[in-house]
Amino acid sequence: MELALLYSGGKDSTLAALFLDSFYDVRLVTGRFGVTDDWEHAAAAADRLGYPFAAVDLDRSVAEAAAERMLDDGYPRNGIQQVHEHALERAADLDVDAVADGTRRDDRVPTISRAQAQSLEDRHGVDYLSPLAGLGRHAVDRLVAETLDVQTGPSESIPKGDYEAELRALIAAEAGDDAVASVFPDHEQSYVRGVRSDGDADNWA
Repeated sequence: MELALLYSGGKDSTLAALFLDSFYDVRLVTGRFGVTDDWEHAAAAADRLGYPFAAVDLDRSVAEAAAERMLDDGYPRNGIQQVHEHALERAADLDVDAVADGTRRDDRVPTISRAQAQSLEDRHGVDYLSPLAGLGRHAVDRLVAETLDVQTGPSESIPKGDYEAELRALIAAEAGDDAVASVFPDHEQSYVRGVRSDGDADNWA
């Protein structure tokens, strides 16, 4: 069965791929708005892990609306949710049996409700999976530490292929760098450099 997993190159979406690998032919998919080339970081991570990868073009107007909403709100949550839902819709349009993401139990955003999941499945004829939905942050961190070689640091300094880089660029172009700093709180991001080579971890990918 073919599955498209929304992929950023970070630890959560990578761990989700490992969870699903035994049951699906996993394709890592990164949405891009054409604002920056940061999606290439996700492509590089997918290549190191040995998974097929696809970049999916998203509607730039969605990113622009999300950036405007972030500026109006003064925080990123609603805009990120808007973009994630759009990316899932595009992934579901691919010729796949299922779509998935790396959302966790403790995530405030993005989240997909039961009603949203059922709507996506009914309209596109796919299954929606969230393999980390039952895992908290500490469980994810322990599994990642055992399995993946990960670079972590401040969001603005870590290479990543998620939506944030392009949204930051749109906000900077609209309102300047100070607006970016005011909208996005300081937070850490992760970028997967590969699967750990010790123990049995090298058999996961």
